[in-house]
Amino acid sequence: MTRSQTPKSLAVLLRARMHADPIPSPPPASPDPSAPPAAASSPVRHWLHASVSAASPSPAALDCFSDGYRSLDRSGRHEILRSLATDYDVPRARVRDLIRQYVSVSTTGEGGDEHPGAEKEDGGAASALYRMERGLRDALRPKYAGFLEAMNAQPGGLKFLAVIRADLLALLGEENAPVLRALDGYLKEKLVTWLSPAALALHQITWDDPASLLEKIVAYEAVHPIRNLIDLKRRLGVGRRCFGYFHPAIPGEPLIFIEVALLKDMATSIQEVLLDVPPIAESEAKCALFYSISSTQPGLSGINLGKFLLKRVIDMLRRDMPSVQTFATLSPIPGFMQWILAKLASQIKLAETGLKEGNSLESAGSTFRESVLLPEEEKLLQNAVEQIDSKQGIELLQDILTSSQWVKSDKLSAALKSPLMRLCARYLAREKKRGKALDAVANFHLQNGAMIERINWMADQSEKGIEQSGGIMVNYLYRLENIEEYALSYSGTGHIHASPSLSKYVEEQLDT
Repeated sequence: MTRSQTPKSLAVLLRARMHADPIPSPPPASPDPSAPPAAASSPVRHWLHASVSAASPSPAALDCFSDGYRSLDRSGRHEILRSLATDYDVPRARVRDLIRQYVSVSTTGEGGDEHPGAEKEDGGAASALYRMERGLRDALRPKYAGFLEAMNAQPGGLKFLAVIRADLLALLGEENAPVLRALDGYLKEKLVTWLSPAALALHQITWDDPASLLEKIVAYEAVHPIRNLIDLKRRLGVGRRCFGYFHPAIPGEPLIFIEVALLKDMATSIQEVLLDVPPIAESEAKCALFYSISSTQPGLSGINLGKFLLKRVIDMLRRDMPSVQTFATLSPIPGFMQWILAKLASQIKLAETGLKEGNSLESAGSTFRESVLLPEEEKLLQNAVEQIDSKQGIELLQDILTSSQWVKSDKLSAALKSPLMRLCARYLAREKKRGKALDAVANFHLQNGAMIERINWMADQSEKGIEQSGGIMVNYLYRLENIEEYALSYSGTGHIHASPSLSKYVEEQLDT
């Protein structure tokens, strides 16, 4: 196909193919070690002060600040963020003075609750209290509040604030200071308001959309990379849907998008979704399978736009395709292998401690010891590797999973299926952090009202899939009649709803 045969520039799309970094990132640090760190950020600090100090910041000052900030390297940006959080925080001295005045007036009974009739008798005193309360509310706002609101009103300001928050989250990963957390909390709260579902437009993305938009879909796809133009066209063609949430302040760029496959049944592998050629006739579809959801703005982390996008898409598909009755996902399990390798390492260490104390590896006593492998699973593993040394099952399993070469051996794969599927069911349904599912993707779907329906062996045989989850993927099912009930019970008590087949996996482990 030549450029003249298509309404969009394939050359542009090919440039987007897969190498461009769509996420705004700071330029590298200055190679000159003698340059003082504050030198580059000094003009930016000036424009920051000019913008924050003004009752109504001028668009020119805001533009100068944003342009200057973008030009800074990583350390320069972090310096500006520290200044924003520290120098323009809540004016606590003023707050303390106002509180003292307020308490003084209240305790005299002038318009306070101690004398309910005082307001009628002395309207002046009551008015003074109301003024002081209003003053307290104003004083409790950080000085940077007006600056952030003015920046949001600027053309391109909302996206710039998302860049600032992405940098702030990176800084918080290095230094978890209360003043930085306060800035992040305030900015996140404002972003949630500015990005309310009422302000977002749902758009079905198709092959006929502008090349610039399709470039972004290619670049931002985070779950299953788009390999080429044929792959992109297939994902936007017959039997497939792609929907994005757009905000008018960030035109032509989705904040988040979701990819859907229309199928007869719930898919058990990503291969059958991505390589489904030709797809079934849409009139035969009974299942809408959500197989990828990608956020385009790292600075919007923790703002659950996906929840509202899923609900809107389900409502749209129900309206447009009444034959579709099943709404499910085919989802990755990104934390599973990390969890199981950490579990094996801790059990091996406990066993080694037992050996030093004179116990055998199998009988090393500890409150924290557990049987990761069942006896029959350990025997299968030993037979599969034709082991001749004295390694125990957990050490053997650790060696096999660390190498990741096991996927090339049918015998090893067969021996690993039982323990990995059993442990994966436990990881999804039982392992928690602060009362919620340990796995981030599981937590996302469970808080949105889904249940764990099924886990699928060798469902993602890509290098990434093997590394993250041993190739296992999970179907989360959205039962429309139970979504609200399941979401409320998970939110309130952390209860995870699972199908009988998955629950049986977990119950068998508890019985051993």
